[in-house]
Amino acid sequence: MLAKTSKAIFIAFGFISLLLGVLGIFLPLLPTTPLLILSAFCFSKGSEKLHSWLLSRPKIGGIIKDWEENKVIRPKAKLISAIMIILLFGYTLIFVKVHITIKIISTLIGISVLSFILTRKSA
Repeated sequence: MLAKTSKAIFIAFGFISLLLGVLGIFLPLLPTTPLLILSAFCFSKGSEKLHSWLLSRPKIGGIIKDWEENKVIRPKAKLISAIMIILLFGYTLIFVKVHITIKIISTLIGISVLSFILTRKSA
């Protein structure tokens, strides 16, 4: 029972992250590549059939395979991710009126994600 429940949860999160990742192709504030990688991870735990289907997609399968097989991120994906992170977190830091603590936490998260992406090997 628990195994079926956990597989269903992984499949649900796989579809949610896939939907957000696809939206990220058109909406510059959503990070496409990390969401697609998360979707692939969730599908690999929940359904091998869905995982294989995702890897067979012409536009996104290669990006995911690069990460799963070699832990590399393509230079174009790195560049776009870095620009979007800097713009998003910079905008939040400068224009959004929230408590300074929220701005500090947000900035630290942005720096952490940016550091992670930029320190991965390139394809």
